[in-house]
Amino acid sequence: MGTVAGLNRRRYHALLVASLRPPTERYVLLSRFEEEAVVGDRTFSLYCCQYPGKLVDDGSRYLEDFHGEPCSTWRYDLAGVKLERQVYLVPGRQAVVVRYRSDSALTLRIQPFLAYRDYHSLRHADSSPYAGLPQLEFRSKASLTADPKWYYNIEYLTELERGLDFREDQFTPGVLTLNLTPGEWAPVCASIDGTDPIEPPSSKRHPFIVWRADGKPTIIAGYPWFTDWGRDTMISLPGLLIAAGDLKDAREIIEGFLQFRNQGIIPNRFPDRGETPEYNTADATLWMFQAVRIWLQAGGDIGFLRDVFYPAAKEILGWHVHSADSHDSLLSIGPQLTWMDTKYTPRAGKPVEINALWHGALCLMADWGKTLHDPAEADYRALAARVRDSFRSSFWNPRRECLYDVLAPEGPVAKLRPNQIFAVSLPFGLLESAQQQAIVRIVERELLTPVGLRTLERSDPDYKPRYEGAPVERDGAYHQGTVWPWLLGPFIDAYLIAFGRTPENLGYCRGLIASLEAESAERGCVGSIAEIYDAEEPRYPRGCPAQAWSVAEVARVKNDYGWDS
Repeated sequence: MGTVAGLNRRRYHALLVASLRPPTERYVLLSRFEEEAVVGDRTFSLYCCQYPGKLVDDGSRYLEDFHGEPCSTWRYDLAGVKLERQVYLVPGRQAVVVRYRSDSALTLRIQPFLAYRDYHSLRHADSSPYAGLPQLEFRSKASLTADPKWYYNIEYLTELERGLDFREDQFTPGVLTLNLTPGEWAPVCASIDGTDPIEPPSSKRHPFIVWRADGKPTIIAGYPWFTDWGRDTMISLPGLLIAAGDLKDAREIIEGFLQFRNQGIIPNRFPDRGETPEYNTADATLWMFQAVRIWLQAGGDIGFLRDVFYPAAKEILGWHVHSADSHDSLLSIGPQLTWMDTKYTPRAGKPVEINALWHGALCLMADWGKTLHDPAEADYRALAARVRDSFRSSFWNPRRECLYDVLAPEGPVAKLRPNQIFAVSLPFGLLESAQQQAIVRIVERELLTPVGLRTLERSDPDYKPRYEGAPVERDGAYHQGTVWPWLLGPFIDAYLIAFGRTPENLGYCRGLIASLEAESAERGCVGSIAEIYDAEEPRYPRGCPAQAWSVAEVARVKNDYGWDS
């Protein structure tokens, strides 16, 4: 992870961040290369680095072009000599390849800079440059001239902007010297597992799909800092795997989370170092029902439903029924258990999307019970009807003609948030047609932006237009106006359910996706979509630069509505 200019602005920017217990225990090992190209009697420095009060930026002046395909590729013009540089990872290995090609003979001097630290921390000089971690090995035709030394006070300015510590020291073992033959690639492979250089991988797959140490697939919620979260995984499955026809891995992921269910709940997070999973989510399990629905619609084996998921689902819903309010059959939860999970949005009580998902799970169980000839079908269908009736009578806000966000113990919360859109986007007839249209219209008018939905309307006194500053300021804005691109998927579903799939409406919704993709390409992570955006112009991408459900929801709706071409 890095920048096109080659300047590391974050502690997470590096050539090799190794996962010692996949997909966790990540360590920044190889931070960067500082390359110098010797052409005749001239030397061209191709690197960038920030020190206190000084930006060393010799490399960008020679940069002619950058492309993300077939892998990250830089092209330099060194006074008429053309030099290419490519960077790519080796699938299944703890290894990165950096390779070079020139149209003229030249010599490269490559100085590796090592951090050797946990990816959340920063390093400071000491007597042990490798910090007890596996030593990095370089495999290439280059020769290494040992010259061990520390470089001090390297700065990451984005960390400074975020109110975090931002200076570190890095170690370099020496200089690799590599002579280039015109027209031939010369690779350098850095690894901790003895990997030899290879060609760039030919197959393309979403980088969010990875394999655990036990060989099972899982989905990373976002790069660089998230791991595999239950809620994010279940929301991302349809777009990342099912839309691509990868039903086998999708099933394995669902089975993997089912394996760890506890009292009707699947984990929300597997901690970095393999501790007990965390069950701090009320919706991950309910989203799993929707993932299975889409998996079956895509051609998934009914035997998996009959033999694996349906029996587990009956147990899961048994726990949910036990915890539902006996008066209205709606689900009530504690604080910070929804996807809006900061202390500034506790949402304790009966959140609108939790109960829309609850109704959806009951409808699915009734349909699946009928398919599998389970007499419990009638009970599920009756309970779904009770939830529907309670939902309509309790959540409808007649003053604004939309839904309350939460039915709190002290009364309904009338804040206008996007969570109500799921009461329309889920295909189970939870609301009347006129209610669906009214909800979509108010969300469109007050929350829709070119890059997703705001999390709070602008007129609300708690509204925050920008996501910036120190951690406490950012947390305060996370769900108080900040835009989330992934919500564009359910908004499009809701719009087309409420107003129909006419050519005009399909064209309008396709334009929303095109707008998000154009904005992401203009300023964001190359080939990906950010976690969040500022609520007001200029809308800078914030949070994780590459977020699974942002990418997945775009992929899903493009597949669902035939917009892939």
